[in-house]
Amino acid sequence: MRFLRFGVVAVLGLVLSGAALWGQQLNDSHPLGSTSQTTPNYLKDAGLVERLNQPLPLKASFVDETGKQVALDEYFHKRPVAMALVYFKCTMLCPQVLHGLSTALRGVGFTAGKDYDVVVVSIDPMDTPQDASSAKKTFLTELGQPDAGNGVHFLTGQQAEITALSEATGFHYVRVPGPDGKMDQFAHSSVVMFATPDGRMSEYLAGIDYPTRDVRLALVNASNLKIASAKDLFLLYCCNYVPSSGKYTVAVLRLLGLAAGVTLIGMGIGFYFLSRKRTGSGLAA
Repeated sequence: MRFLRFGVVAVLGLVLSGAALWGQQLNDSHPLGSTSQTTPNYLKDAGLVERLNQPLPLKASFVDETGKQVALDEYFHKRPVAMALVYFKCTMLCPQVLHGLSTALRGVGFTAGKDYDVVVVSIDPMDTPQDASSAKKTFLTELGQPDAGNGVHFLTGQQAEITALSEATGFHYVRVPGPDGKMDQFAHSSVVMFATPDGRMSEYLAGIDYPTRDVRLALVNASNLKIASAKDLFLLYCCNYVPSSGKYTVAVLRLLGLAAGVTLIGMGIGFYFLSRKRTGSGLAA
């Protein structure tokens, strides 16, 4: 397994408020603090380890945004699943992750609840179904599919279930002190994840802005190409998913091979018509 370099230190800067003065005070007064040149010790366990093809704990029990007790496997049937682990009381990074996901999904040309599902789980056991409901309403508005609620699920749970899911996805996080000194915030990576209909990890996309093309291809891949169009198949041939960076990149060698093939076909067609023309001219003489 490769450790994805998603910039945990930069993420922490967003999570902790970004105030340089307060950061200096933390270094001076808090035993967990450190200098700006070194990574704080309490960040050692934060980050993301990709676990491609890892099965999820589908029997784990959570509570949805309506207060209903649900098992994770209720959302894994026939469709791929776009996932995010956040916490709903977050006012910094998590809303940006959800906004990035909803914005990208809005442009993929698929419909939530028909072509794919969305599962967002809080890593904070103190979050409530009311927190989840509020976050879901914002997400649906940004998604532009207000009637897709049956395909979008925001969950809260107990620590044991949260830990089981975070371990299966490789999403590691740590509690960190907020401006008031309380351990009420989390340092974590900014990432969205995709899982197959049978509940296995498929892909990770890094950052807070997710290209619509990459999100569509991730859903197509997670569906085992069941929702793929001819254009998707062409793009998948021309692009490679790079796990270490959590992005799709152009497959240069494939493009060169494709260009060479097209050139050879063109030359073959040209020679064919030239030979016919010469044959026709000889007969006319």
